[in-house]
Amino acid sequence: MIMRRNVWLLAIVLIAVLLGVNNTIYYFTTKRSLEDSLQHELQTIAKQIEISIELSRQGSEKFQEQIGRELRAVSIAAQYALDPDVEKVTKEQLIELSKKLDVLHITLLKRTSDNIELYKSSDPKQIGFKTSTWNPWYAAFNELFDTRNVSIDWGQRLNHFWTGPFEFAQTETSQIRKWGYYFDGSTNYIIDPYISYEDRQQDYDEETGVNTIIAKTLHENGTLLEIAGINPSTFPLGEQTTVTQKGDTLFHMTQQPIIYGSYLFKYDQDQRLVKEANESNESITVNTTINDKHVLKLFIPVSVDKSTSMLDENGEPINRYVLTLVADYQTIQNTLDKQFHNIALIMLTATLLSLIVAYLTASSYRKSQDKLVRRTQETYVDEINGLFRAIREQRHDFLNHVQTIHALAELNKTEELKAYTCELTGEIRQLNDIINIGNPAIAALIRSKISQAESLKIKLETSFTDMNHLGLGIKSLDLTRVLGNLIDNAFDEVMQYPEERRLISIKGKQQSGYMEFAVSNTCDNIEKLSGKPIFESGYSTKGATHSGLGLAIVKTIVDRYKGSVQIVLNEPNMVTFIVRILD
Repeated sequence: MIMRRNVWLLAIVLIAVLLGVNNTIYYFTTKRSLEDSLQHELQTIAKQIEISIELSRQGSEKFQEQIGRELRAVSIAAQYALDPDVEKVTKEQLIELSKKLDVLHITLLKRTSDNIELYKSSDPKQIGFKTSTWNPWYAAFNELFDTRNVSIDWGQRLNHFWTGPFEFAQTETSQIRKWGYYFDGSTNYIIDPYISYEDRQQDYDEETGVNTIIAKTLHENGTLLEIAGINPSTFPLGEQTTVTQKGDTLFHMTQQPIIYGSYLFKYDQDQRLVKEANESNESITVNTTINDKHVLKLFIPVSVDKSTSMLDENGEPINRYVLTLVADYQTIQNTLDKQFHNIALIMLTATLLSLIVAYLTASSYRKSQDKLVRRTQETYVDEINGLFRAIREQRHDFLNHVQTIHALAELNKTEELKAYTCELTGEIRQLNDIINIGNPAIAALIRSKISQAESLKIKLETSFTDMNHLGLGIKSLDLTRVLGNLIDNAFDEVMQYPEERRLISIKGKQQSGYMEFAVSNTCDNIEKLSGKPIFESGYSTKGATHSGLGLAIVKTIVDRYKGSVQIVLNEPNMVTFIVRILD
């Protein structure tokens, strides 16, 4: 009984372990799937952002080109309004002309023997600045003076005109300006009208600019924490600055490491990853912790056409920048936590249900086993009692037998005496044979089956040898169940035949390490047993009135003792079941 409990407990533990392993695998598989899904989602978002940013950036540059054309028109208008000799142009003329042409200021650049300087202007702060350190502006100025056109591959080039992007001013380092430069040779100076960023470009950028798109994207997508455009050339160098003639520090918008967006989630491998993404032109994703947050950070290279707003440290346009996206991994973790809670609930429910089912199954099995053992024990007791009763009856009738023998002897009825003693001797011998089997349980069973056979007019032959070393207890009960079911099965079969053909033979013997029983009976339809699952529970060849459990019980008990059961069809119209059980 304890062993059966341990088996069921082991089965329950195995079920719980299997559920745990299954759910653990499911959890980590789900985690990987969610991570892959988030990365795919980020790639998709990044592509959309890349397209949006590029459209916005290109739109901004197109807008700047339109401004450039306006500055050229202003320059031509100023040329017609001003004297071709810079010495004859006055400050007042430039101030009035700036207002009429709706620009911030107009400055005139004069070429000297060793430089090009801001010679006259409507803004007094402009006057006196030399431009030889303004790269690439100084090269453009020289080309205008020399060839009337600019050939450098940067900025906006029109006929007799050149303009760069919006940039911080050398003369006022806190102000952002856009300058146009015109020279067609009809004057001895370059005309330089310029406007402020706040007056022209700022409104456009606030409505449709890159930083506006980034801000809206971050607001609408709770997963994203940060978006930044990184200049791969200047990113390792930090802020790009120069010192003006006045000693002020001048920042360069076009050469900043962070082109747009913010850079608050700094990772110690950023420089290496930006370089790798830029050089390989392949996206890179890292799973790490930044600012005490578990994040996924993407590095996505974006190729661009010639741009006037993104330059390397030497002032040359770059053809690729790196877009970085930082996503909050907590989104995945929240989903995983929710999934884990669901899994834990399912696991707990399944485990409880499994335990309940296992308990009910074990309880039902135990009850059925207890009932079966109890029934077997009751049968065993009845059969033992029957055996003892038969012995007592013989002892009780002994005096009657002696008196009958004495009477027959006195009357000289020799033939009747022989017949009577022969019958009496046979009965005593039969009972002695049963007692001599050696195992009370088997002896009682055989005694009971002999009585049953007599009442059914079945010829029952028995032969047992060396069975006196069998033990009692559960093993004896199992033996009586095996033998009893085989004999009952034989009874059911022979009862289909006439009395003269109702023959059953029971043999038993004990060898070293095993015991063997053979139950033979009359059977005409031997072919109906061939290839049939006769040892399966519920299968029967005797019709619907039989449960089909007898042979299944025999097989179960024999298997428990690692024994064997086989059918032998080696005699005509006889079938033999041979059971061998290991001792």
